[in-house]
Amino acid sequence: MSTEAARLKRRLLPRVAPLASWVHMDMILLAATAALTVCGIALIYSATRGIDPESYSRFYLQRQSLFAIVGGLAAMVAAIVDYRRLRLLVWPLYGVTLLVLVLVLTPLGAVRQGARAWFVLGGYQVQPSEFAKLSIIVVLAHYAARCGGRMSLRQLVAALALVAAPALLILREPDAGTAVVFAVIAMGVLLVAGAQVRHIVAATVLGLAGLGLVLSSDLVREYQRQRIASIVDPGGNPGDTFNLEQAQIAVGNGGLTGQGYGRGTQTRSGLVPSQETDFVFTVLGEELGFLGSVAVLGLFAVLLWRIWRSARVAGDLFGSLLSTGVLCMILFQVFQTVGMAAGIMPVIGIPLPLLSYGGSSLLTTLMSLGLVLNVSMRRHLVRAS
Repeated sequence: MSTEAARLKRRLLPRVAPLASWVHMDMILLAATAALTVCGIALIYSATRGIDPESYSRFYLQRQSLFAIVGGLAAMVAAIVDYRRLRLLVWPLYGVTLLVLVLVLTPLGAVRQGARAWFVLGGYQVQPSEFAKLSIIVVLAHYAARCGGRMSLRQLVAALALVAAPALLILREPDAGTAVVFAVIAMGVLLVAGAQVRHIVAATVLGLAGLGLVLSSDLVREYQRQRIASIVDPGGNPGDTFNLEQAQIAVGNGGLTGQGYGRGTQTRSGLVPSQETDFVFTVLGEELGFLGSVAVLGLFAVLLWRIWRSARVAGDLFGSLLSTGVLCMILFQVFQTVGMAAGIMPVIGIPLPLLSYGGSSLLTTLMSLGLVLNVSMRRHLVRAS
């Protein structure tokens, strides 16, 4: 064990949170998380019940409920075990992340909707790129915290290289949406970690240029390029804009108060593709209307506010950067998916945190929020150590 690792291990508090830290549990964050999770289960039920509720299979409802229970337990573990212990596992975690992302590209990975991005284990699909989001947040936070609040250009390049390796593997699946999330996480964490704004701007420009090259390469399928282009040219090929048009119709149907839960015409007819996953917000817009949408977005605003607060009050830079990474991940995904449903953002296949169907996404989000709770709970103990 290195000298630095041994020093870290000696300084860490006991593995399990002492009673004093539970006094500082962020109950507002906990309540917002629970409310959004329950809301997601309700929206998924409505999105998948179809025209004839009598013949409805409860598969999606039961699976998402199970994922919520397992995710809640995982979040509890993430909140209880001292988050600083993650620093002892950063590089093994990073290595395992890269290994799994490589393995999913082999015949061990399953192909769904044109992408080889899942493992099928006992009837369950596991998407490693979702868990890689949390992994890269931990790795970046650790590396940036070691820089002491000020990053040189060399350190910035090294940090971006850490992000680029898994992002390129994810692009090979191909999954351009998740790769973009990685870039957003990196920019947010590194800016808070002390990287100079001009370096961030230069990296962003280079990143956009690289994205242009990727979009014109074989890493991205033709249908994905056309979906992204449809936001610029809505009058293009109708086949490329179908998802977007149906989503906009569904949201428009809702009006001020909505058509009523379980009564959305577009939703019950199954006209919006992938409605329980990428376009779950259209269920909310059609059935609960503008007022219901504002209420749920208000819950997200509360959630993001508490994560931001956790980053501000954290007892150390590592904890602050962990919360910052989670904040960037959730904020961008909410903005992208809601904007996609409204027709102002391209269709790139990103789940809406806590609301979209998917075990990997829900587990990742809940574990991330568990870490945020962990940082907030221990802020006084960390300062005192």
